[in-house]
Amino acid sequence: MVNLEAFVAGLPKVELHVHHVGSASPQAVAELAARHVGSTNVPADLDALEKFFEFRDFAHFIEVYIAVADLVRDPEDVRILTYEVARELSRQQVRYAELTATPYSHTARGMAPEAYCEALEDARAAARRDLGIELVWCFDIPGEAGLPAAEDTLKISLDQRPDGLIAFGLGGPEIGVPRPQFKPYFDAARAAGLHSMPHAGETTGPETIWDAIRVLGAERIGHGTSALGDPALVEYLVEHQLPLEVCPTSNLRTRAVPSLDEHPLAGMVEAGIFVTINSDDPPMFGTTLEKEYLVAAELLKLDAAGVADLAKAGVRASFASDARKTELTAEIDAYTAANA
Repeated sequence: MVNLEAFVAGLPKVELHVHHVGSASPQAVAELAARHVGSTNVPADLDALEKFFEFRDFAHFIEVYIAVADLVRDPEDVRILTYEVARELSRQQVRYAELTATPYSHTARGMAPEAYCEALEDARAAARRDLGIELVWCFDIPGEAGLPAAEDTLKISLDQRPDGLIAFGLGGPEIGVPRPQFKPYFDAARAAGLHSMPHAGETTGPETIWDAIRVLGAERIGHGTSALGDPALVEYLVEHQLPLEVCPTSNLRTRAVPSLDEHPLAGMVEAGIFVTINSDDPPMFGTTLEKEYLVAAELLKLDAAGVADLAKAGVRASFASDARKTELTAEIDAYTAANA
């Protein structure tokens, strides 16, 4: 009998929906809070920080997230944070990660876009050299900051165009932040060769997912939790095999779903929707990618081979090169053959 926890721990993986600041370890957040004591409400005590990360609802989560983002104030903070995120992902046998970064959160507070991107790229090179993990970037618009943030995020993306930048996204709250207003920015990003990766349908209904597809040209959907509410949308997602980046514990912790038992993941898979498993903001939600795979295995009643198929689905949905996908899939197959 295969020990599923041990199997998942060693399984080569990719991570497609994970946020840069949201991946800061509690220790890193506490250290940053201590550095900036007097100008932040983020606690520097780890026990107090655990309570700080108990979210009343999605709006409260966004409030906390912004407070943590405000702690990252200079390029060295960015460099250290990014490298530590890579170290933790590498520990979990993640070989390739598409990290969602929000440059506006830092440049709006005075950090130069050039310095921000240089710090990301320095950490990216160090992570590849030291840890054997490939990081690439999705620069996303913080939706709560509106069109000025969209304008700046697009400008930074196109003017700086760091080597690791592959995609353009949209995060933050959905309620009160309609997707169509961001169309010109996504059009310009896509014309420049960036992939479209907006969040949609996490705290709103299927219409937001339709907007992401029809208006923003989404190639993958962040969350898509409400997709099953529209049979026509389900049919579209299945026909086009447009992947959803599913993050079960995140949905529970932000109260997007009332319980894991009521999470739509199993219904999505039963309907034939292409799903991938991801961690979103793991330390804030008290999870890891390993734990998310185990949650998914429980919800979907999977054995080791089924969990390996989830890992391969992540590879297929990624924006890695075809050669890299072939290499990663072969590594997953070899590991499964040796351990399942």
